Amino acid sequence: MPELASSPAGVNDFVIKFANVNGTGSASANSLIMKSIFRMGVPVVGKNFFPSNIQGLPTWYEIRVTGDAWMARSGRVDVMIAMNAETYGRDIAEVSPGGYLVFDSTWQRPALLTREDVTVLGVPLAQLCTENFEGARARVLMKNIMYAGVLAALLDLDLEVMRGLLVESYSKKPALVDANMKAIGIGYDYAREHFDCPLPTRVEGLGLTRGHFMMDGNTAAALGCVYAGATVGAWYPITPSTSLMDAFRGFCGRFRVDPETGRNNYIIVQAEDELAAIGAVIGASWNGARAFTPTSGPGISLMNEFIGLAYYAEIPAVLFDVQRVGPSTGMPTRTQQCDLLSCAYASHGDTRHVLLFPANPEECFYMSVQAFDLAERLQTPVFVLLDLDIGMNDWMVPDLKWSDDFQPDRGKVLSPELLEKIERFHRYLDVDGDGIPWRTIPGVGEKGAYFTRGSGHNQYGGYTEDSTEYQAVMERLSRKFRKAAGMVPQAVSNGDGRASVGIVSLGSCDGAVCEALQVLRAGDLAVDYLRVRGFPFGEEVESFLADHEIIFVVEQNRDAQLKSLLTLETAVEKRKLRSVLYYSGLPISSGCIVEGINSALARGEAA
Repeated sequence: MPELASSPAGVNDFVIKFANVNGTGSASANSLIMKSIFRMGVPVVGKNFFPSNIQGLPTWYEIRVTGDAWMARSGRVDVMIAMNAETYGRDIAEVSPGGYLVFDSTWQRPALLTREDVTVLGVPLAQLCTENFEGARARVLMKNIMYAGVLAALLDLDLEVMRGLLVESYSKKPALVDANMKAIGIGYDYAREHFDCPLPTRVEGLGLTRGHFMMDGNTAAALGCVYAGATVGAWYPITPSTSLMDAFRGFCGRFRVDPETGRNNYIIVQAEDELAAIGAVIGASWNGARAFTPTSGPGISLMNEFIGLAYYAEIPAVLFDVQRVGPSTGMPTRTQQCDLLSCAYASHGDTRHVLLFPANPEECFYMSVQAFDLAERLQTPVFVLLDLDIGMNDWMVPDLKWSDDFQPDRGKVLSPELLEKIERFHRYLDVDGDGIPWRTIPGVGEKGAYFTRGSGHNQYGGYTEDSTEYQAVMERLSRKFRKAAGMVPQAVSNGDGRASVGIVSLGSCDGAVCEALQVLRAGDLAVDYLRVRGFPFGEEVESFLADHEIIFVVEQNRDAQLKSLLTLETAVEKRKLRSVLYYSGLPISSGCIVEGINSALARGEAA
């Protein structure tokens, strides 16, 4: 995170929210505004609030401008761009006192003028588009670019930066560049002529974004898959994970094609369903490839039996679960952290799985690489649990670092040379005492052949229904899982470790928790914070839980799944744990964390 910068209220510290409808091209205009602010050196974060619905229905996008580089929602709206008449009432109600609302005044909306504490700025966008552009579709698209010009004047955005971005985006389509430039100029000139510009709520260049770029978590995870050496991806489309495979396909098209022959050195399978997708991944991994599937909670449910096969047969596989609210469409495709338990214990019988919890796109990149190494070292499925907020929203990311000396860790794989040196190969025999057996890749040699099956095998790879032999394999799998606690990314702490109150959280809650810590500490409440990054939990998690009298577990689901996992998998006394839960389908903000902790302490729950 860049060094914190103090800014006067309203300068580099505000939220713009755009209310629009699907299919109008508003995403391009909103992205243009966000990137312009970013290139002025001011940290930003973008949050999409789009329902999974058809063209013409409501969609919202929020940009937080934050000189202090906070990456969570602030919980307020300072400037509302209301482009959807159907949601005017809701949109103006969201504006914070002293804020501004911009709307298309081609059609007068007297009802918008009902809040005396909000300044309403009308711009006849549709009329201006009709006067300056031909064609219905062009007028719809240019209307959004025009409000970008209006905002440039109101917020004091650098027009040259904005124009440069347009040239970059449409360099191969000069006509589009000209039309967009014209629309921005019209909006900018109208605002300058009719309003006092800039507003007190405005942008001033800071230079804090050097060494950073904008990226979403799905793209970062896909890039990590490429760098990890993944060559096989199989999936069935589901919001919000589909863009991960789209990005992987794009990267492979650039970096996985033989320059001499033009032959693809990768394979991507769009399967008929999630069952087929995970089946293809397991088959490819068993055959020696690095393979993965991106999905969401409903897909994990369908994959359960195959996940169990990979667990018991000890076949590496990487699964990206971009979490959402639940099954079906609409509200269920909002963000949430609700698959922790279903992934930790996925499938049937006694299974426990390795989980990684990235907090932002940067960690999505690095943890993707770690996931493949862990899957092969442990010979087991590994889940990377991000969520829609991380996966599909725009984040400011530090420049990624990579060493060309990287070599994938394939774990205990017997080469032909090593295989020849042993008298006899037994696939599931723990010869090293660490719970992890040696494996072979098909075709390595006759001595390396074995029968692959699920839970009904003994340590020699033979079929069994003998209770003692079955228990021996199950106990070894348990030893392997315990070993994984020292291999997953360690939890990271914030604080001096001397406070009696602690916070434990994970994933996309991190930005809001870090911001809440500043508020709590400013109020003279000493708080330590531990962010869990992997499961099974390591010794550092056990120590943190033991060292604090009261622990608030912050997570984005209704049923306190992280708290349940801590209770089940650590020695923590349950009475110590208190939940701060948020499950609206929107990304969490610091305000609900501060309120939740202060309210609990005021009620004496920490006593």
